[in-house]
Amino acid sequence: MTLPVLSLLIFVPLIGAAIGLLIPADQKASIKGWVFAVTLMPLVLVGIMWPSFTGGSAGMQFTENIPWVPSLGISYNLGVDGLSFPLIALTAFVFPLATAAAFGFDKRVKEFFILILVLETAVMGVFLALDYILFYVFWEAVLIPMYFLIAIWGGSRREFAAIKFLIYTMVGSLLMLVGIVALYLATGSQTFSITELANLASSKVSSTWSVWIFLALFLGFAIKVPVWPFHTWLPDAHVEAPTPISVILAAILLKMGTYAIVRISHPTFPEIAQYFAYALGVLGVINIIYGALAAMAQKDVKKLVAYSSVSHMGYVLLGVAAATPESVSGAVFQMVSHGVISAMLFLLVGIFYDRTHTRDMTKLRGMAVAAPTAGVIMTFAAMGNLGLPGLSGFIGEFFTLLGTLNVFTTLVYVTLIGLVLTAAFNLLMLYRVLMGKPREEFAVMPDASPRELFTLVPLMAATLLLGLWPRLIIDMTNPVVTNFVSRLTGGA
Repeated sequence: MTLPVLSLLIFVPLIGAAIGLLIPADQKASIKGWVFAVTLMPLVLVGIMWPSFTGGSAGMQFTENIPWVPSLGISYNLGVDGLSFPLIALTAFVFPLATAAAFGFDKRVKEFFILILVLETAVMGVFLALDYILFYVFWEAVLIPMYFLIAIWGGSRREFAAIKFLIYTMVGSLLMLVGIVALYLATGSQTFSITELANLASSKVSSTWSVWIFLALFLGFAIKVPVWPFHTWLPDAHVEAPTPISVILAAILLKMGTYAIVRISHPTFPEIAQYFAYALGVLGVINIIYGALAAMAQKDVKKLVAYSSVSHMGYVLLGVAAATPESVSGAVFQMVSHGVISAMLFLLVGIFYDRTHTRDMTKLRGMAVAAPTAGVIMTFAAMGNLGLPGLSGFIGEFFTLLGTLNVFTTLVYVTLIGLVLTAAFNLLMLYRVLMGKPREEFAVMPDASPRELFTLVPLMAATLLLGLWPRLIIDMTNPVVTNFVSRLTGGA
């Protein structure tokens, strides 16, 4: 394909943001319509790429490589493979839905919608960059719009949540930068290519330095996941962020951390990754069980869904730690599945909050009576979230545990507790929010609107499609997963 499609994926939203700045701030409908149209363009580009994408290849496709700072070996290097393609497809899919969910916003509309486009550019860049410096630039660029989107349009504690998000993620970014620079100096190479430095690291970096560089990179990524005990920024950010931003945060931004682990830290230092594999598996199990227990303890339904994300990202950590074809396939599938289901749940929480102005589950009882369509969709989303067979949540968890069973048998048995707890907090959420008689002030309220159904129905369809046809993702990721597992288990 002669079209620089990856550059277009990254910069079309940014160009759209620049054009959007020319629209007068008082023309709110025009701004919303323009930004929504721009967010559809990456989805069209992904659709154009899909037929040409070779799912049976483990190599990078649609590559673009232009020298940027040749004296230091820095280049504008982009590429996509079976690991990144599902994630850019997820990004292109979720951003228009999140944008449509924000159409009800009326506060500083122009700035809000422009920042969404800037955020999409940065996220796309993270998933497509194959140069460390380019990757770091996009990684850092994500923080800027997210900080303002929470700090300006968030809830009553928005400044606290935004600053906490910024501090945690900035510390992670600095650790990652230290690891990148140390890797570059230790190899003595004149390149910042992610793949080339991964090939050089085993022969050029001493075992002692390998450990410290691996830990710097991994910790930087782990904070973004977030891995316990670095998770505390996430519930605050989710609770205070406006609904569309919570959707983007849960569906896409958390995947940046797990993507970077699979793309960078583990393939670059496979021996060290294997050495710490059991510890990483333990952290994954802690995430699963702690996140589920914390979710059960919440009265705020949005915070419950936030802790649910902490729990579900634990399966990704566990699958990557086990490093078997099945477990890693399950981990990558879980990234996509969780993105779809968590987006649906946060949209539903937003629907109920817009009508009742509360997220307290003791006050939200009877929503199935007050808003039956939204109640049915919440039940569907909760079933996907707890891993009901036939829906996408089941596939990721099943493959992860199946592949991990013969590697970390004890951890899998412990994880079964997490499965029970996951079912418990999802059913508890449904019982508290949907069952019973609604409070008098909520007895008559509008059900899900056509615009809200427009955001929810595609996510329902994706959850069902991936649950019934998991090969759509697994066939695409298989070659990359095979190479990843071979590299870790072979130590090459």
